[in-house]
Amino acid sequence: MKILVENSGYYLKNMGDLAMLQVGVSRLEKLFPGASINVFTLDPKELKKSLPGTNPISPRGRDTWVWPLVHKLHNSQHSSLRQKWQGIERYLIQHQPQLRSFVLKLKLQRFPDESIEMERFLGLLREADLVVATGGGFVTDTFMKITSPKLDTLAYAAKLGKKTAFLGQGLGPLENPANYRKAKEALAMADLIFLREKRVGLPLLTEMGVESNKIAVTGDDAIELAFNARQPNVGSAIGINLRMASYSSVNHDYVDNLRSVLHRVALEKSADLLPIPIEHAANNQSTHADSNSIKSLLCGYDNSSDGGASLNTPLKVIQQVSKCRFVITGSYHAGVFALSQGIPVLGLAKSKYYIDKFSGLAEQFPGGCEVILLSDQEFKETLELKMNNLWENAEKLRPQLLASAQEQIELGHLAYKRIYDLCTPTDQRLAIAV
Repeated sequence: MKILVENSGYYLKNMGDLAMLQVGVSRLEKLFPGASINVFTLDPKELKKSLPGTNPISPRGRDTWVWPLVHKLHNSQHSSLRQKWQGIERYLIQHQPQLRSFVLKLKLQRFPDESIEMERFLGLLREADLVVATGGGFVTDTFMKITSPKLDTLAYAAKLGKKTAFLGQGLGPLENPANYRKAKEALAMADLIFLREKRVGLPLLTEMGVESNKIAVTGDDAIELAFNARQPNVGSAIGINLRMASYSSVNHDYVDNLRSVLHRVALEKSADLLPIPIEHAANNQSTHADSNSIKSLLCGYDNSSDGGASLNTPLKVIQQVSKCRFVITGSYHAGVFALSQGIPVLGLAKSKYYIDKFSGLAEQFPGGCEVILLSDQEFKETLELKMNNLWENAEKLRPQLLASAQEQIELGHLAYKRIYDLCTPTDQRLAIAV
């Protein structure tokens, strides 16, 4: 059995994406013992450390394969010509991939290294029995530039007759018509699509015309990793995170209001403020590292903190979360790690992307996750009120949150068994413990 794995973050620096990858691969290994699992990454050492049983594969050959055949037309200043040619390119990738590969080989005769890498990628794709994309929120307008090649990989695999599946997906927003068409074409070709929430993803797939028998709502795959690390009792600290990025629409303008409330409530409760970082610096770029924004929030309360920069594995972050009574976060997976351990969450959101993510998470964990809009004129008053409420009610909420986590884990295992059934002839199937 040969499995090719697409994933959300090739540098493996986002602890949420990495947790989903770890759980996804672990489940596949249990379903297909002895399988050869190849994972796209730009950090082979990190992959071997995080997933020692897998084989690192550079995306370089895949990226070469999706090169525009004629760059001048693909990047033309004339929008009608550019759109027409991009449509032709998309058609060739989706419907005539072999013809396109042949033309690319001719074009790459002067670039032997790129040609070799592309052939390696195509060889892995042809040899694969199963091609999957592990969980993430990357099928959205904001990330479509890096997501497009992933969709092409799954679509071409389906064209070759391979079994394909999208796992633990958070979909949308997809308001750009070209991005919507691209996602629709690839998703419609998949054998299975597992969603981490039903509030946005399910209606979107229905609107796209994806067959309902291909879809399952499983919750986030990372839930299992956090649930298994839960502690017997709630903690006494307050976990904090703030995602500053263009796609969150959050910048330093929001820090002062948030910091003043966090410090005041923490002092009243004699509680530590603990960093819960999810996004770490990748490729020496620290712009979006959560530790930077967390240090800004801690300034004047704990000036010695590194903002969580040393919490560089999913398990380390999860163990930090376990010390908390509740978590305030602008990052989705800090919320997942908390709720999965029975710890309630306040989700800070401004962009539609994060409003959708936290609203979907709140629906998966009823009563345990509330969304607070950073743009609310009464933000400080609302935040302080809800922090005090969660401090008082954290222990009462714990049993129902753990029950929700356990239910989603079971749904996840049932869904993954469908992958086993998809890839295994009926007369060869074994009893798989869910």
